[in-house]
Amino acid sequence: MSFSRRNFLIATGVAAASTSVLSACSSGSEGGSSSNDAPKVTGSKTTEIPVGTKADSTGPAPEVKGAVKGGTIYSLQQFDMDHMDPAQIYVSTEGAITVPIMRGLTGYKLDDKGNATLVGDAATDPGTMKDGGKTWSFTLKDGIKWEDGADLSMDDVRHTFERLFASFITEGPVYVQEFLEGGDKYEGPYDGKSLDSIEIDGKTITFRLKEARVDFNYTLAMRGYSLVPKKHDTKEKYDKKPVSCGPYKVESRSIGKSMTFVRNEHWDAKTDPIRNAYPDKFVFQMGYELVASTDRWIADQGNDQYAVPIFNEVAPERLAQVLTKPELKKRVLTAVDTVTYYWPINMTRVKDLKVRQAINYAWPHQQLQTIGGGAASQEIATTIFAPVTPGYTKFDLYGVDKKPGGQPDKAKALLKEAGKEGYKLVIAYQQSDTAVKTAVAIKNALEAAGFQVVNKQVDKSTFYTQIGKIDNDFDLFAAGWSPDWPGGYSQFYPCWSGKNIGDGRSNYAQLNDPSVNKAIDAAGKIADVEEANKAWGNVDKMIMELAAVVPDYHKIRNYLYGSKVGNVIWDAGNTCVALTKLYAKK
Repeated sequence: MSFSRRNFLIATGVAAASTSVLSACSSGSEGGSSSNDAPKVTGSKTTEIPVGTKADSTGPAPEVKGAVKGGTIYSLQQFDMDHMDPAQIYVSTEGAITVPIMRGLTGYKLDDKGNATLVGDAATDPGTMKDGGKTWSFTLKDGIKWEDGADLSMDDVRHTFERLFASFITEGPVYVQEFLEGGDKYEGPYDGKSLDSIEIDGKTITFRLKEARVDFNYTLAMRGYSLVPKKHDTKEKYDKKPVSCGPYKVESRSIGKSMTFVRNEHWDAKTDPIRNAYPDKFVFQMGYELVASTDRWIADQGNDQYAVPIFNEVAPERLAQVLTKPELKKRVLTAVDTVTYYWPINMTRVKDLKVRQAINYAWPHQQLQTIGGGAASQEIATTIFAPVTPGYTKFDLYGVDKKPGGQPDKAKALLKEAGKEGYKLVIAYQQSDTAVKTAVAIKNALEAAGFQVVNKQVDKSTFYTQIGKIDNDFDLFAAGWSPDWPGGYSQFYPCWSGKNIGDGRSNYAQLNDPSVNKAIDAAGKIADVEEANKAWGNVDKMIMELAAVVPDYHKIRNYLYGSKVGNVIWDAGNTCVALTKLYAKK
């Protein structure tokens, strides 16, 4: 969820009860602040992500020590958002940038170090589970209003979930649609029909699911399930300018260039346990490559003193400079992310196992790590699961640890065995300075191993839309994933189950292996947490044995920010900079 397609939490399997504690990755140092020594992904501790109480779900959000109201916070970003309709949001940057304007039934409340607790957001609590998780109920808080002053109604809540089934919703998550009884036959609310498995009683909404989902309250914390006003649902047009019930609203947007949030005067802090609202305004500016934004943060002049990144990290070319100068490093937020970046291999085009294995053996991991900023920014990956996740099992099927520079001779031998010498590969990558360097290194390494390679640059603002098409023309894609909520199911079902193949879906490899499908379904139903974790580790290994992907690296984030931005912390719930905890220093 961007780099990673979805950037939320990683944690234990679905087995935990709704009031239990779930584990997720922690930042490199306590709460995500930078430390003297660069963190490592392997060996980083886990932190607990508990389900909160009704009291935890009561606003206002805890005050930030020393924070002051007023001023403007700026941001320098590479690219704009594909989508702003919450039902279409399934990319990290989109999820992060919309925290100040969108609210869901549940969400993540942060402490002063960025540690997260699942709480009721628009709901009075994190939900009530019945029938072992087949039935879930949430009661709406009083006093929540849209930016036009209208009350958030139960009609709005119902409509939010029923519109997910409309044909124009193509890019967002599909969990709720697949979980709800009757969802397979429902086509949305626009013909006046309601979905029977969504029931309204006063201010309580109840969801009846096909099977038990004890993590359903985590599912609803995804930005893709943020609320939409029925009155202002403009269908496809809603994607351009969503309506807010959060502390800020969209004042203006110039697609590809900028977007401005100003205060929503109808937001009531007493209803919101998650968001503070210190700045008067947020101004997001697009079109800045990493070197350009990093240099502006280093210079720390004018409005850039009030600027923070969302996902524009320190440029690899500037990382050593920034991390070795104390006056700069004190303005760096460093955090170990849950994401693994990888290169899915299109299984409908590259059908020979030996060819896919050859790609893995030829991969120039070490060179790519150097291009990406070295060990302070990346840890070479051999698995789909990141080491900070429960369920992670260490294995290395392609000898990466011993030979991170690649094994071109072994790759050549496999191509010869397969009778595929000179095999043509078309590789898709995003438009950015670092991506160009990466693509060149990959092309050179694969050609040295006997492949013929064609690199194709895809516009970064629509990249995931393009690679998410079934009939695309690419053999390999730059992608990545963090689970959508605590659970191995949300790591492996979206990306590797044959049930999730389709335009706009995230099984980019279009892997449809019966054994993998069966293993994912089985692991999702295991009641014991430890057994579930083992099962997810086995799923990881099964996919790697099929060579459906090249794991590239696990990520360490380094965010430089302006000297007059206060309280820059890592949001462990949404795995991003916590925008609603910032303030502009006087």
